[in-house]
Formats: sequence, C-alpha cells, structure tokens
Amino acid sequence: MNLNLYQKTALTTVIATLVLIFIGGLVRAVGAGLGCPDWPQCFGMWIPPVNAADLPPQYDASLFNPLHTWLEYVNRLVGVLIGFLITLTFALSFKYRKTDRLITVTSGFAFILVLFQGWLGGQVVRSGLSAGMITIHMVVAMIILAALLFATFRAMSSRLSISICDGTKRKLLWISGGVLFLTLIQLVLGTQVRESVDVAKNVLILPRTAWIDTLGWLYEVHRSFSWLLVILAGVLIYQNKKLNAPERLKFIGWIIGGLIVLQIFIGVGMEWFDMPGVLQVMHLVSVAILICAQLLYLLITGFASTKTIEAA
Repeated sequence: MNLNLYQKTALTTVIATLVLIFIGGLVRAVGAGLGCPDWPQCFGMWIPPVNAADLPPQYDASLFNPLHTWLEYVNRLVGVLIGFLITLTFALSFKYRKTDRLITVTSGFAFILVLFQGWLGGQVVRSGLSAGMITIHMVVAMIILAALLFATFRAMSSRLSISICDGTKRKLLWISGGVLFLTLIQLVLGTQVRESVDVAKNVLILPRTAWIDTLGWLYEVHRSFSWLLVILAGVLIYQNKKLNAPERLKFIGWIIGGLIVLQIFIGVGMEWFDMPGVLQVMHLVSVAILICAQLLYLLITGFASTKTIEAA
C-alpha cells in the first residue's frame, strides 16, 4: 500500500495515541500520576534522577519512587512526541485545504485539543490527581483519537470505499450508531465507577479487596448495561450477514463484537481478582480500540456509495 506523507503521518499518530493511552492507563493503574510532583519539570529537573540522593534539597526524599517517577516521565515524553506528531499532521494537512477541507479542519481541531491536553496535564498534577480532572484528561484523549481517526479516514477514503444498497446503508448506520452510542454511555459510566474506586483507594484508604464493595448501584448499572451492548453487537453481526454487507464491514463487525466480549471478560476478571492493574490497563486500551473500530465502521458505511437497486 503506497501512502503519501500525510497519510503515513496521520496513521502513525493514531497508533501512537493508542500507545499513549496504554501508558496513561498504566500510570493510573500503578498510582504513578504524582511520580513527578511538579509540571512541566520533574522534581525541578528536566531529566529526573534515579535515586533519592540526587534530588534537589527542597524535595522530600521519602516521596521519591524511581519506578513511579520514570513511568510518569516516560508518559510525559510520549505525550510531547504525540504533540509533535499532531503538529506535523496538521501542517501536512494543508495540502488538502482545497480538495478536502474537512481533513485540514479536523487535523487543526486535533492540534488545538492537544495543546489544551498539555495544559490540562499540568492541572491534573497541580490538583493532586483529582478524580474529575483525570476523567476529563482521559475523555479529551479519546476525542483527540476520534478526530485523528476521522482525518486519517478522509485522507484514505478512496482506499476504503465500498458500495452498498441504500436501504442496507441506512439500517447498518442505525445499528452501528446505536452500538457506538451505548459504548459511549458505558464509557461515561465507567469513568464514574473509576472515580468511585479512586475515592475508596485514596480517600477512604480501603484495601484493594474492599474497593468493589463500595461502588454500589453505579457499578451494578455499568455491569448490567454491558449485556445490551452484546445484544446489539450480535444484531450488527447478524445484519451484516443477512444483508450481505461487504466483507470489510463483516470483518470490522466481528472485531467490534469480539472487543465487547473481551471487555466483559476483563470486567469479570477485575471483580474476581480485586481489580489488578494489568486488567485495568487492558480495560482502558481495549475500549479505545473498540471506539476506533466502531468509528471506522460508521465512516466506511456513512461514506459508502449507494446502489439504486436493492439486492434480491
């Protein structure tokens, strides 16, 4: 597949953003968010030390954890790299300003958001890792990812174009849109559950084994709501087959269904094993990939050319 420079850069940026979401999830899961207690420096230094003896005198050595510090530092470095990639993506998008202005506009939107995200990262640290601020930080990351995916799709739409019947297109758009809508509701519920976990962990100072017990009705709704997603994803897969959708849509439909089932298994694992960090990270990363798959399905379907005669 021969890609131009914008397409290569935009696709690389989408993948790199997913990697950053993984690292950010890891930082939160191990509690390394204050591994660097200041911003934009880390312990007043541009490159943090590896042992407490090298800390500047104004910092309490007992607060220094080299693993947490370097994990958060790497998170920031990757964030800076993403910022440069998005800036480059925006700059390269100007080649499309006359042929497809949406690519330039969406790339510019991602650029503005990443500047805001950099500022917001500093506010998260200054707030002492306020649960609400962390949630906003994560949601903005998802919006950036969606904007980048849209711009990348537009630039590569000729390679991903399909043709389907008009009635089939409308039906698949409704179903896939419903799956995405339910997923976003689940994402909001999940962020609220996560904030409750942070309260149990950091405010109530409860042991890990007691976190689930404090979540109450919100967790029950989040857990039960997932079955609606499974059912609707099953409907999407069935309709893909029944309506003889293009193989590309069938394939993405199976990916969507598989990721939703994976999310459920991860959720069950978190409940059974007292929310281990590795499953928390998998839960976050898999939902980011799931949203990407759902958006890609919607974009391919929404921009598909239509046939005038329904298939028999």
